[in-house]
Amino acid sequence: MNFIGSKYLKENDQKSMNIIKTFDDYQQQYQRSIENPEAFWSDVANDFVWRKGWEKVLEWDFHNAAAKWFIGGKLNITENCIDRHLPTRANQTALIWEPNDPKETSRYITYQELFERVCQVGNMLRAHGIKKGDRVCIYMPMVPELTYALLACARIGAVHSVVFAGFSSGSLVDRINDSGCRMVITSDGAYRGDKKIGLKSIVDEALLKCPTVEKTIVLERTQTRVVMKPERDFWWHDEISKASTNCPAEEMDAEDLLFILYTSGSTGKPKGMVHTCGGYMVYTNYTFRTAFQYQDKQVYWCTADVGWITGHSYIIYGPLSAGATTVMFEGIPSWPDMGRFWHVIEKHRVNIFYTAPTAIRSLEKAPLSFVDAYELSTLKILGTVGEPINEEAWHWYDRNIGKGHCPIIDTWWQTETGGFMITPIANVTKLKPTFATLPLPGVQPAIMDERGNEVTENGVEGRLTIKFPWPAMARTIYGDHQRFRDTYFSTFPGKYFTGDGCKRDEDGYYRITGRVDDVIIVSGHNMGTAEIESAIDEHSAVCETAVVGYPHDIKGQGVYAFVICYDKPHEEDKLRQEIREMVAKIIGPIAKPDKIQFVSGLPKTRSGKIMRRILRKVAEGDVSNLGDTTTLLDPAVVDEIKAGAL
Repeated sequence: MNFIGSKYLKENDQKSMNIIKTFDDYQQQYQRSIENPEAFWSDVANDFVWRKGWEKVLEWDFHNAAAKWFIGGKLNITENCIDRHLPTRANQTALIWEPNDPKETSRYITYQELFERVCQVGNMLRAHGIKKGDRVCIYMPMVPELTYALLACARIGAVHSVVFAGFSSGSLVDRINDSGCRMVITSDGAYRGDKKIGLKSIVDEALLKCPTVEKTIVLERTQTRVVMKPERDFWWHDEISKASTNCPAEEMDAEDLLFILYTSGSTGKPKGMVHTCGGYMVYTNYTFRTAFQYQDKQVYWCTADVGWITGHSYIIYGPLSAGATTVMFEGIPSWPDMGRFWHVIEKHRVNIFYTAPTAIRSLEKAPLSFVDAYELSTLKILGTVGEPINEEAWHWYDRNIGKGHCPIIDTWWQTETGGFMITPIANVTKLKPTFATLPLPGVQPAIMDERGNEVTENGVEGRLTIKFPWPAMARTIYGDHQRFRDTYFSTFPGKYFTGDGCKRDEDGYYRITGRVDDVIIVSGHNMGTAEIESAIDEHSAVCETAVVGYPHDIKGQGVYAFVICYDKPHEEDKLRQEIREMVAKIIGPIAKPDKIQFVSGLPKTRSGKIMRRILRKVAEGDVSNLGDTTTLLDPAVVDEIKAGAL
């Protein structure tokens, strides 16, 4: 077999021009990536194993929402995530699995074992008729077999569609039918803290409405009693025992589909974002190594679920393609107590820790004794993902977890972008709390004003767009390219519209202010909800805040804040006044909340996303039809919010 590029070279022998160690390096590499992006990305891509080299680096047309990378190149992403590491890393731990229950034994999976398990699952899928191009739905807990299944699909050329194992059967139906999956891989059940969730029964209910599914493979995890339908349902352990540990990898074109991943669907029909093999591989590897400055033999832990893009890009594909040791966590941060994250860091001597601001704020509520009980000195780098982090949480994280010596990598990116876009580089970029700071090499952001013109100076705010393609960008919405074009490329022709508002300060640093539909226009002034929330969270009594707009007779829109406090306020009116004064001080009087409702919780999906459409309805006084609330982590919180509406 003829491989092009650095076949089985030591993974850290990256080209010197692709390494950033100083801010001067960053500036030089960024400038090169803008002046000659095709040469830049070609050099990065040459560090991988290709079966056939590409004929052309890039073709693109944003007016038609089209981009192709490494055209004509042939590869298999699993050969880059596993096979190429075997000569030098066969016995290195690739995956550390930490179970939900700390009393259960952790698992340490080497690159050799990962290779064998992925091959077995690939052969199991082939034995059941799955072939290149078929779609396979994966609906599993955070167990190693989820990783095996995902990589096995990639190895044989099947398209994986992972659905977060907290979604309802209805959500599963929508995703399976939209992509036309032929198979579902699931488990009997899942553990979540002290709860046991029956996954197979949810799948059974869904499959009553999914005519394209022919077979299911069921992993035994919780020993939950399930009904197995003859000729459709098969036990994982039975089928895997028949499978060989040698599975030749399917040759894939760089632009062949790798996976479909659906957005949460909190509003409207879920969008199946399509990512392809070559560009996604190159970009997730480069951004992982660059942003975190990953060093050989470090232990890296991203707390996300593989059901979301963060898990795809920065638990599996990015770290494994870099030869890293990556941690996969089945549990939740609050069980069996609020010290679980810190226990895992101590236990596995984690060096890089990447989590969500939502988790940080919830853990911040707990006594510091839960942190102080554990040794966190192995930590070198911290990261945040999923939403802009407020300043108070940033400082708590820095002070109590990083002990003041771990840079916080505040990453901005999206399911659609595939990987980090704007982020600090560890120990290279000067940090500024709440700022995602600067674009990575190859990323060309542009801020647009309300008239659709790009504003090029610093000290401005507007809508964030990207004006040049990058390798990991989604190629389309599965089965609906017109929707893809309308959603992302029609608002500002010739540019990708992120849907986010942002500021660029005098230093050229970017701060994401929230979704544009979460921007409140108060007396003609654009107020980012994230900015107001961050200001409210500065109050010592406040744990977490969600802000929405509501119709106001004079201002056009008023500011309605839903506020969670550490303790139930004794004097609510006094606290409201203090919060308003704090917002006026930090942002200005124009941003002061008109209404402040104290709540015990917020309506969040199981991924931690606040379902703001519900809050908007409550703020507007329209609570008669709040829509589907089945994807909420705790639907009961909605009733409390409705009852206490101002």
